[in-house]
Amino acid sequence: MKVLVITGLTLPTVTDAEMQAIRHAAGAGSVVELVNGVKEAMAHAADTDVILGVLPERLLNAAGNLRWIHATASGVDMFMYPAFKQSDVILTGEKGLVGGHLADTGFGLLLALTRQIHTALKLGSGAWPQREAMRAKEVELEGLTMGIVGFGGTGRAMARRATGFGMKLLALDEMTVPPGDGVDEVWPTSRLDDLLTGSDVVAICCPLTEVTSRLFDDHAFAAMRPGAILVNVTRGEVVDGDALVRALQSGRLGGAALDVIDGEPLPSDHPIWDFDNVAMTPHTAGASQLRAPRNIARFVDNLGRFQRGEELLGLVDKVAGY
Repeated sequence: MKVLVITGLTLPTVTDAEMQAIRHAAGAGSVVELVNGVKEAMAHAADTDVILGVLPERLLNAAGNLRWIHATASGVDMFMYPAFKQSDVILTGEKGLVGGHLADTGFGLLLALTRQIHTALKLGSGAWPQREAMRAKEVELEGLTMGIVGFGGTGRAMARRATGFGMKLLALDEMTVPPGDGVDEVWPTSRLDDLLTGSDVVAICCPLTEVTSRLFDDHAFAAMRPGAILVNVTRGEVVDGDALVRALQSGRLGGAALDVIDGEPLPSDHPIWDFDNVAMTPHTAGASQLRAPRNIARFVDNLGRFQRGEELLGLVDKVAGY
């Protein structure tokens, strides 16, 4: 068996110990190659059986023997092009492993808005004269309701943090998943309007699929409680960017805490930059010192499972898109 390990944005390095673990799991007689990026991977693809990394279409076309790829990207929408979906290549990934650091950023951005931290940082030395105005806008999270759209790893991590801040919780998911982490019942997606109406903060924690693309449109924003805050740290395209701007301009939306946004990276003259009630980071929530080691450990486990014909962890349904 030949295994190709591809470094990149979400897997910047692989330690010698991790490579040793991969080689041991691959078994005697296997070949494990470490390459930097897709360009280098192309030269090794023809006889590769397993990839740890990403798989643009040109690499899939070059990897005629490929049987399984373990993704190093938490969002697998980039894999959902027709040629891959129609192939027999198995896809696994970080499903259930990436919630913590995304939720950390989500709550950091939420607090930056509700406690006027982002305003103080923008104003710098000019913040003190604005002290009274800033205090008038500050909101305490205790007792507010957070509605979580997508109750997987990220949604559950957001729920745990919200519970720690004394918030009440609502949640929904496209799949039938158990409650917990402060959520008493997980609603079906047919109750999205109920969740939006009942929430002071709405946290988008779902993957990007055909179902969730532009899920937050003008109708969704109209259903939200006036003054509610939107948090999005998963995929920007779940929110219609133009509808988001309209909701902010109308005052219906109380603020937006964003790590991702439709059309990113946005040009400097985009209207989103003009809103004082938007706190945004440049799609950096996915970074963590623990992320790569967790995923490599799963990959090593899966290598053994793959060879024994056992069910793989983090298996992605290519039809559903997650």
